[in-house]
Amino acid sequence: MPFIELQTNLPASSFSEDFLKKLCSTTAAALDKPKDRMNVVVKPGLPMLIADSCSPCVMLSVSAISVTDTADKNKEHSAKIFEFLTRELSLTEDRIVILFHALQPHQVGKKGTVMSFL
Repeated sequence: MPFIELQTNLPASSFSEDFLKKLCSTTAAALDKPKDRMNVVVKPGLPMLIADSCSPCVMLSVSAISVTDTADKNKEHSAKIFEFLTRELSLTEDRIVILFHALQPHQVGKKGTVMSFL
C-alpha cells in the first residue's frame, strides 16, 4: 500500500485527473505494486525552494512497505519516476527531489487495524 505525495510550486492547472492516473500507474509499475493499492496526493502551488532557486520544482515522497528499503531498489525506482516527471512536467532532473521512506506493516492502518494483521 504505497503512499505517493507530490509537492510542487507548479499551479494546480498543471495536474489533471489524467496526470494523477498516470502518476499512479507509473509509480505502481516502478514499485511493482497493483494500482488499486496506491494512494496518491498532489499538493500544487506551494512556496518552494530547491537548490537555492524558486524555479518550478517537485519534491516527491514515496512511502511503502518492503519495496523502498534498499539503495539498489530505490535507484531503480528513481530512474523510472524521474523519467516520468521530467517528461510530463517539463522539468529538468535538478528540479526534482525524491524521498524514499521504508514503512513497516505496523505503521500503516487499514480497515480498523494495521497491515501486520491483514
